[in-house]
Amino acid sequence: MNNLHKIVLAICLLFAVSNIQAQIKFGPVAGLNLSTMTIKVLGLNFDSETVVGFHAGVISEIPVNENFVLQPAVLYTTKGADYTVIGEEIALRPSFIEIPVNILYKYDVGPVKLFLKAGPFIAYGIGGQIESNGIEVDIDYGSGNADMKPFDFGLNFGAGVDFNNFLLSGQYGVGLANLTSIEAGNAEMKINVIGISLAYLFGN
Repeated sequence: MNNLHKIVLAICLLFAVSNIQAQIKFGPVAGLNLSTMTIKVLGLNFDSETVVGFHAGVISEIPVNENFVLQPAVLYTTKGADYTVIGEEIALRPSFIEIPVNILYKYDVGPVKLFLKAGPFIAYGIGGQIESNGIEVDIDYGSGNADMKPFDFGLNFGAGVDFNNFLLSGQYGVGLANLTSIEAGNAEMKINVIGISLAYLFGN
């Protein structure tokens, strides 16, 4: 009897996994980034100008129940800011591999589905340039005073519409990690991004 229970349980699990796999959707995603930086040194705030970047990668949707969906993604994303420090104009353009994991709440409105989304993200710096006084060099990631810390994390909040597996969404990403390696003067550098994305999902 115990063996029969195990076989029945194994069959049920197999059907459950097969059903979940049949419902998983995935596809390409790309969009626009409008990023700014919060920069503080010695208690002073340095205003930054918005920089246009982009993101591109793959996205997936895993159903949780009738309304909630788990939406992980892997993205290549460019961010940055333009700012002035003591008369010196600086343009910072870091690029990251980013992994957001959002929870979506979807609800039907006629032929489309509207959704709200929120969730964490982690990112790792892999490239980019910094320009100062007309001289451009590659960004160094590390822990030295001239380096930028590579690891970023934060929270995303957004909304969008799902129409026949096309997803158009907007979101605001709040960077929580301090990306400067300068320890003196309570220096702080954080990135915030407004993103607009278009994705297409393959699957039922």
